[in-house]
Amino acid sequence: MALRLDRSRELQLRAEALIPGGVDSPVRAFRAVGGHPPFVERAEGAYLFDADGNRYIDYFGSWGPMILGHAAPAVIAAVRDAALRSTSFGASTAAEAELAALVTRAVPSIEKLRFVSSGTEAVMSAIRLARAFTGRNRIVKFEGCYHGHSDALLVKAGSGVATLGIPGSAGVPVETTQFTTALRYNDLHEVETLFARHRGEVACVILEAVVGNAGTILPEPGFLEGLREITGREGALLIFDEVMTGFRLALGGAQQIYGITPDLTTLGKIIGGGLPVGAFGGRAEIMNMLAPLGPVYQAGTLSGNPLAMAAGIAQLTALHEAGDGFYQRLAETTRQIADGVQAISEELGVPLVTNRIGSMFTWFFRDSSDSDVVTDFGDAARSLTERFGIFHRAMLERGVWLPPSQYEAAFVSAAHGAAEVEQTLAAAREALAVVQTTLPSPEPLVA
Repeated sequence: MALRLDRSRELQLRAEALIPGGVDSPVRAFRAVGGHPPFVERAEGAYLFDADGNRYIDYFGSWGPMILGHAAPAVIAAVRDAALRSTSFGASTAAEAELAALVTRAVPSIEKLRFVSSGTEAVMSAIRLARAFTGRNRIVKFEGCYHGHSDALLVKAGSGVATLGIPGSAGVPVETTQFTTALRYNDLHEVETLFARHRGEVACVILEAVVGNAGTILPEPGFLEGLREITGREGALLIFDEVMTGFRLALGGAQQIYGITPDLTTLGKIIGGGLPVGAFGGRAEIMNMLAPLGPVYQAGTLSGNPLAMAAGIAQLTALHEAGDGFYQRLAETTRQIADGVQAISEELGVPLVTNRIGSMFTWFFRDSSDSDVVTDFGDAARSLTERFGIFHRAMLERGVWLPPSQYEAAFVSAAHGAAEVEQTLAAAREALAVVQTTLPSPEPLVA
């Protein structure tokens, strides 16, 4: 079925004349899935509405933060009220400490924190702080984990870097990345070997405790515990990048689910209801090294922006009040969607691996000869991206908008209910039938 995107195409052409690729973030260009990207005009609840009047069930939720659904009334009211008092001050407000208290109440490992304007900035600042605290330079990260686009971390990264097949990035000097080592996620042996080779040199180990930027990949039993033991033993800091998982998997994020206490945590736009905001925090003795108390400089005019603080207070207050039942309901809705599509794929003979946890999931399209698990980026990279692209386009034509990349997690919000589950499964049955027609014919039996 054809999807009318005439107005969106006009807007794309106009944007391409003014903005590189016509987009301000590469994955939005749909290069990995083909077709024309719809231009969004508004969103409400579980739905996006484009410039051509099409409506879609949204499964990327601004890449995670729209956990209450789009245009949540409490969040919108808070932003409106704050905007009437001005959009920025560049000076301290009471709202900053109020939101900080909500964050630290939910995430006990964060004794103190500082707000910034993005997840990238949060990670960049946390790395600088870890190096200053330990007096060491080397960073350990994991293949497929994306920690923003700061120079030192664009090494075997996930997200758009993986989507576009870019091993790193042009414009990053070798000298900037010489102290960054990327290891295989879920491989403790590689971590032990690295620490033995660079004894006393590692400032920190940073990772997405649950990977979301290479598709959803879960830590295997003992992996996070092993990292905590190794870093503690070797005097390095353990940094959990919870830009995606913080307040998404549980009120206390992935560290609550797995019972691990990192030294530092980075958070992103979910703490601002989707507005541009991030934060990094952890043990007070580490955070107190920041200026004006200590020698580590970090600053930003828009840090603690009053609109973001107001939205964050409204969103996190709602999550605190909702309790554990909120996350249990989200997980159940996600199970119905993710496992429902998996069951349809098995019925139709379309090889698929489903990874899910809480309210995030990924369908990895596989060859029938591949293993049925995805535990690291190497496994994810063997996915059949062309097949995913066919599925993505077919779903979009049927009113379901998935992340436009095989290597991005999908997200479910509180606004997704029984009607959205039913429509999604019906669309997936038709979309997988389209994929089925592209599968190679089975080899004939030899008599």
